[in-house]
Amino acid sequence: MTPTTQKVLVVEDDPAIREGLIVTLESEGYTVASVDNGNDAVAMVRTESPDLVLLDIMLPGRNGYDVCRDLRQEKLDLPVIMLTAKGEEIDKVIGLELGADDYVSKPFGVRELLARIGAVLRRASRSTPPASPDFAEPFPFGEAHIDPAAMRGELRGKTFDLTPREIRLLEYLHARPGMVLSREKILHEVWDYEYVGATRTLDQHIAMLRKKVEVDPRHPQAITTVHGAGYRYEGE
Repeated sequence: MTPTTQKVLVVEDDPAIREGLIVTLESEGYTVASVDNGNDAVAMVRTESPDLVLLDIMLPGRNGYDVCRDLRQEKLDLPVIMLTAKGEEIDKVIGLELGADDYVSKPFGVRELLARIGAVLRRASRSTPPASPDFAEPFPFGEAHIDPAAMRGELRGKTFDLTPREIRLLEYLHARPGMVLSREKILHEVWDYEYVGATRTLDQHIAMLRKKVEVDPRHPQAITTVHGAGYRYEGE
């Protein structure tokens, strides 16, 4: 066990899962607060000031999507890992689009969950304030135009919003045109994962970005898949 003073808020309505998470996290040295419904989750964030939120999607009252949206709209910029028992890809995509840092599908292994939590917390502890508009220079990405300072992009006259994670991923790809980048390398460099497991986090983010920066997401020209190897940014 690694000593830590970091606090995790568990938002989970299933008593068995909630108690299991509390025991697991406390055994790893985390301080744990918990709540069993979505209506009280944002208030708990304000009063408990956690370092990370484990957020179930299917909750009484406000669901996890609504809670995540509320946190981001109130500028409560702390890491959120969503817990979902749903298998449909769209559910996970929605969570990431709302500003979640990651998702873990139930049933999940303790090792994978702790690795995700550790990676997200390490990344958050090293993060720096957003660059000022003078230094966050816009850049082209395929046919799209990305403005990191505004957290927006534009494609053929239509604007779209971008999350901090999406901007970081776009910047990473843009700096390496023509290079085949493995999923493991991107996850390590952009997500800071030491243990990846069976995650599809990157694939979900790429799918979301293609809907924003590609003229035809079904036939991507900017971010291409190199089967069996990873992804490649084709450049402008």
